[in-house]
Amino acid sequence: MAICSRRLAALAPVCLLTLICATGCTGVRDYVHNGFKVGPNYKRPAAPVADEWIDSQDPRVSSVPGDYRAWWTIFNDPILNNLVLTAYQQNITLREAGFRVAEVQAQRGVVVGNIFPQLQQVEADYTRTQRSQETALFPSIPAGSPFGNLAAPQFSNWRVGGSLAWELDFWGRYRRAIEGADARLNASVEEFDDALVLLIGEVARTYVEFRTIEQQLEVARENAELQSESVRVAEARLKAMAAESELDTPQARANLGNTLATVEALEIQRRQAQNRLAVLMGMPPHDLNYLLDGPAGIPTAPDTVAVGIPAELVWRRPDVRRAERLVAAQSAEIGIAQSELYPHISINGTMGWEAAQFSDVFKSSAFGGTIGPSLRWNVLNYGRLLNNIRVQDARFQQLVANYQQTVLQANEEAENAIVAYLHFTDQVRVREESAKQAREAERVAQVKYREGEIDFNRLFTVQQLLLNQQELLAIARGNAAQSLVDLYRALGGGWEIRLDPSVAGGSTHELPAGPPLPSAAEALPLPQPELEGGRDEE
Repeated sequence: MAICSRRLAALAPVCLLTLICATGCTGVRDYVHNGFKVGPNYKRPAAPVADEWIDSQDPRVSSVPGDYRAWWTIFNDPILNNLVLTAYQQNITLREAGFRVAEVQAQRGVVVGNIFPQLQQVEADYTRTQRSQETALFPSIPAGSPFGNLAAPQFSNWRVGGSLAWELDFWGRYRRAIEGADARLNASVEEFDDALVLLIGEVARTYVEFRTIEQQLEVARENAELQSESVRVAEARLKAMAAESELDTPQARANLGNTLATVEALEIQRRQAQNRLAVLMGMPPHDLNYLLDGPAGIPTAPDTVAVGIPAELVWRRPDVRRAERLVAAQSAEIGIAQSELYPHISINGTMGWEAAQFSDVFKSSAFGGTIGPSLRWNVLNYGRLLNNIRVQDARFQQLVANYQQTVLQANEEAENAIVAYLHFTDQVRVREESAKQAREAERVAQVKYREGEIDFNRLFTVQQLLLNQQELLAIARGNAAQSLVDLYRALGGGWEIRLDPSVAGGSTHELPAGPPLPSAAEALPLPQPELEGGRDEE
């Protein structure tokens, strides 16, 4: 071991001289400053973010940071709360994302293992040799003499031992690899969180769609009752021998039939929305009427919404954080590529026991071994190595651009959702007044038709107006609620349920259980302290 230490000490000046020749004095200072690692230290790239929202002056948009952990609870709908919590616990797509995190976590463990001796193995073998007399070294030596094995036609060899090879991390190659593995693990967690944000948003959107269709069904059925009354009035007038009413009855029946056909089409849409909800909750499509039936209507959007400031998207949206973590991982790849410019210094050693007879294997005289440093340097491949560095740097620049584009798209989605929320809520107020006036017009038209003051065409026109306005009102209310869902999804809210499922505000005791598989929470081996909060590396 003393000889090995002296040899390693002799290699140290060679390594320092190599570093100076390859990088200059500035490179040496950077090498020391970076913790004895070559390559760049990562710093989060700048991203284009606006100072404030376009509609920040609207009193309904508050720049005060909101609590987005359980944004769906603002609708005060216990059924929606339960659906979200169940989807988190049972959704199979989310479970798949959780297992991807487990995979990347295991891959990180493999990378960390490279910092230790890369080869550590125990060996044992037995060899029986049959030697040709024609190739014996000394065929004339008697077999029974002390040197008889030199001429013996056959002999045995028993060996038990181990070997070790350890490439020392002089240039930070393995430490950079660990940095990259950490960043990729963080990115996989952000991918899980992004899938969770999208899942919660999809559950809420589908639920709003379901309630909107229910409202449209209610409107269609109410109008079918009104139109049925018109059919009865038309038939009564025809029986009274009112010649001018001869066309009223078939026209009234056709109008009623059209509305009843609309009811059937809406029933199809209702069942399809229900089936989507079942799949999102990780269960086969089946009848959920026992759960969804009740007084609940279309979720109502609040008058104001807290959206914070655009800069918060950079750290709140999981897809933005994932894009940034991929940049960090690629930055480490540049350092790994640069480390190939320098010599690989290793310590190699073997030790074991070897004897011709098994009974002699573990005698002290049978012990032997080797140890010493080695150096490997690709001095003739610098062109290839430099081009590989350029490749890694180009990939880094691509990911920086992707990160910046992701931030831009996040801003766009949030701005689109804000303007949709503002105008859809305005539209609801307009539609409510229109539906109110259409209802009054239909009431007056019914009275006048019974009294013979107007013909059926006028009544038909008014009834169609009422049906249209009430249907448009239901759609507007659904659009307003869905725009708020889109807004909170664009703001990156909801992934925090992974850290504290109790914030969901629901329970699953009334819901059917999903398939007997591990839950998404079990599939995700998190949280881990190093993966929560501070994700930036300066």
